Amino acid sequence: MISVNSLGVEFSARPLFKDVSFVINKTDRMSLVGKNGAGKSTLLKILAGLQEPTTGSISAPSDVVIGYLPQEMKVSDETTLINETRKVFSTALERKAELKRVTRELETREDYESEEYQKLLDSLNFLHERMAMEDSDNMEAETERTLLGLGFRREDFDRPTSEFSGGWRMRIELAKILLKKCDLLLLDEPTNHLDIESIQWLENFLTQKGKAVLLVSHDRAFLDNVTNRTIEINCGKIYDYKVNYSQFVELRKERVEQQMRAYENQQKMIADTKEFIERFRYKPTKAVQVQSRIKQLEKIIPIEVDEVDKAHLSLKFPPAERSGDFPLILTDVGKAYGEHQVFDHAEFMLRRGDKVAFVGRNGEGKSTLVKCIMGEIPHTGELKIGHNVKIGYFAQNQAQLLDPTLTVFETIDRVAVGDIRLKIRDILGAFMFGAEDIDKKVSVLSGGEKSRLAMIKLLLEPVNFLILDEPTNHLDMRTKDVLKSAIKDFTGTVIVVSHDREFLDGLVDKVYEFGGGEVKENLGGIYDFIHRRRLTDLRQIEIKEKKTDKVSHQSEPTGGEKLNSTGTTTVDLSASGSTPGNTTQKKKLSYAEQKERDKLLRRIRNRIKDLETEIESREGGLSELEEKISAGDCSPEVLADYDKAKRELENVMSLWEVAQMELEEFENN
Repeated sequence: MISVNSLGVEFSARPLFKDVSFVINKTDRMSLVGKNGAGKSTLLKILAGLQEPTTGSISAPSDVVIGYLPQEMKVSDETTLINETRKVFSTALERKAELKRVTRELETREDYESEEYQKLLDSLNFLHERMAMEDSDNMEAETERTLLGLGFRREDFDRPTSEFSGGWRMRIELAKILLKKCDLLLLDEPTNHLDIESIQWLENFLTQKGKAVLLVSHDRAFLDNVTNRTIEINCGKIYDYKVNYSQFVELRKERVEQQMRAYENQQKMIADTKEFIERFRYKPTKAVQVQSRIKQLEKIIPIEVDEVDKAHLSLKFPPAERSGDFPLILTDVGKAYGEHQVFDHAEFMLRRGDKVAFVGRNGEGKSTLVKCIMGEIPHTGELKIGHNVKIGYFAQNQAQLLDPTLTVFETIDRVAVGDIRLKIRDILGAFMFGAEDIDKKVSVLSGGEKSRLAMIKLLLEPVNFLILDEPTNHLDMRTKDVLKSAIKDFTGTVIVVSHDREFLDGLVDKVYEFGGGEVKENLGGIYDFIHRRRLTDLRQIEIKEKKTDKVSHQSEPTGGEKLNSTGTTTVDLSASGSTPGNTTQKKKLSYAEQKERDKLLRRIRNRIKDLETEIESREGGLSELEEKISAGDCSPEVLADYDKAKRELENVMSLWEVAQMELEEFENN
């Protein structure tokens, strides 16, 4: 569909990349990867026609429609959300208006044999054909579906676009691009301002649309779920892999190892040749051989080894004083802005060492509750910070608190203590600050660079309670690994507000779900939370049995643990013994409540039975593969099938364990 031919780009006589060639097919879903500054965004701009390459060309059919989403864009402030989105259909709306005009004129004319009448009929047929091709009758439904999928509410449709923040404006532009029905979508960091539900909706859209996609993202789970091809820019060259990101990482590792072996062999050969030349340079009997070796050296083309990830730096938070057993206790906490109740009756308690995630749609109160904890805004109810708690807080505006007169190095040097001061340059490098960046003043840094610098500063401060609000937005995948490893090793308490599932996976042991004015506790990690709810995507967080919730809330004013119809346990810790001074009190259920409880119990047991059947089936398939391997069939295909079957069995076993835990939890209450 689109051919990239010998593309090259130079900035100030410095080549960014050169001789880049590849083809984009109609159904390719590709990720573009490489370190920051490798030229990913530049390549997207060239494909979008917004920038000219230094050398080479792009070949594409004249009728190909390309949609481009940059990291930053401007949205008109002179219209409403729905009208701004409808601009995508401006041509279709004009055709609709023209169709009405032609139809009205035909109704009033009687000169059926005239040439003018025939022209009107031809126009009518043309307009009908074009509108059928564009499926313009469904444009209102598609617009609503897309806006709702990206997290907007119906009541937002008539709001002026000037009222929306930068993140929401990006969603408006993304909605317009998705509605264009482009043959190729170029998306530069599309998940940066999306919550988990919206990211999963976008994943489904991109995988089901059947058109080409080329995207840049640092969200590993998003790349794995969407893409089937990975293009890497490295050292000015590209490497094209027909696999998703995780598989690419393994293949890249093998490639670099092969390059390293070839490089080492070449270096040994060069050293041996030079030694021969030096030894026999002045011996007449060896003159011919010496000259031959010298010419051989001159013809050698040095083997280049691709840049290796140097971000494997192990960071640890400096030791801090031990906090009390309960760093945070919330009792009946709520927050409202005017008549809008963001959340209410939030009750939970964190023990020392807990690592928890706040998830939910944007605007449901995650960051608001963090601000309440930090004492930045007032709230209702009681919020207690425990004994000897020292909070380290990272917010999106944290970068604004940096001293603009200091350099990058000075900013970190002032907070680093002990041996860590010897590793400042390594730490800055791990967070994407190159040698040329460390002497820059903070005042000239971009927003993303300031955020990364603020994150490093936080990592070096002795705290025992971390609160991180979207910490990964400006980090690449290697840097996120460094941060994740540091948080895993952190012995204090952690709250992470994030939409990055891969970052949260294995990091948190509890998930607090924000939605519908409530805050619910869910035990287990982020994928335990998803599996327990039996969701295909987190958009279903908003689906509730309102009637059941209402009955439970009214009949249990002292709290307790309830299970809604989706099978998710809702824990009100004020009555579970978790909050000091309260005791658990069970009451007799009404007929309707008992009937609902029995139905949910049957559903959980049926789920366990289905999983046990699936486990038995998968164990049988695994045994067959083990027999093949035992018989000597160790082909790559069989070994790959065995690894896949083993992983799938482990996944089903995990789901069974979660279901069993859910059953026990349900039967004990």
